[in-house]
Amino acid sequence: MLQLERITKRFGGLTALSQVDMTVDRGKITSLIGPNGAGKTTLFNVVSGFLRPDEGRLLFLGQDVTGLKPHEVTRRGIARTFQNIRLFPNLRVLENVMVGRHIHSNAGLLDSVLCTRRDRMERRDSALRAEELLQLVGIEGRERFKPLNLPYGEQKRLELARALSIEPKLLMLDEPSAGMNPNEIQEMIKAIQQINSQGITVFLIEHNMNVVMDLSDKIVVLDFGNKIADGTPEAIRKDPKVIEAYLGAD
Repeated sequence: MLQLERITKRFGGLTALSQVDMTVDRGKITSLIGPNGAGKTTLFNVVSGFLRPDEGRLLFLGQDVTGLKPHEVTRRGIARTFQNIRLFPNLRVLENVMVGRHIHSNAGLLDSVLCTRRDRMERRDSALRAEELLQLVGIEGRERFKPLNLPYGEQKRLELARALSIEPKLLMLDEPSAGMNPNEIQEMIKAIQQINSQGITVFLIEHNMNVVMDLSDKIVVLDFGNKIADGTPEAIRKDPKVIEAYLGAD
C-alpha cells in the first residue's frame, strides 16, 4: 500500500533520515520502532505531508505522493494521530469526531448559512457515522461529554475515532499507548485489532514492546535515521543489530 524509496531528510547538518527504503503492506499492521531520536516521527511527518523529503519518493497505492500537503495526503486516504493529544476542548465528543467528516462534505458555506436540506442531511449522516465510530473504539455513551472530562485513555481513543472519520485506507498512529495504564493499553490494542479486521491498514510508532509484539505483522527498525532491520516480530526479536541498538541483551 505504501512504499518509501530512499527517503532522506536533513535539518541543517543533521540527517534525520538516510536513504530509507520500506513498505507497508495492505491490510496488515506494521510497526516502526527504534531509540529516541531514531527518526520515527520525522518519517511519519514525511509520509503525512508535514515535511517534504530532501531525496527519495513516496508511493501510495502505486501513485507518487511525494511532497503533497497534509490535506492532499488526507484526501488520498491517509489519516494519522499524534503522540500528543490534539482534540478540540470546546467541542463535545461527538462534534470532535464529526470534524473529521468535513473532507466528505459537498455542502458549501451558503448551505450552512441557510441550513439547506443538503446541509441538514450531511450533518445527520455525520452524526450517525460518528456514533458508530465511538462504538467501534469503545467509548459510546460519551457523545455529549467535553474531551477534557474523559479519562486519558478514552481521550486517546477519541482521537482514534476522529482519524477514522476520514474513512482512511491507511491509518497512522503515533505512540497510541503512550501514557496509558495496563487496562487502557489492552483496550487500545482491542480497538486497533478491530479497526484492522475491517480492512484498514495500520502503520504505527510504538515504544511499548509488548504492544508491538502483540499487534504487528511486520516491524521496521530505525537507528540514527537508518533502517537497520525489518521482518516479523519473531525475526526482529532475535536480530543482533536490533538487540544491540534498541531491545537490549536481556
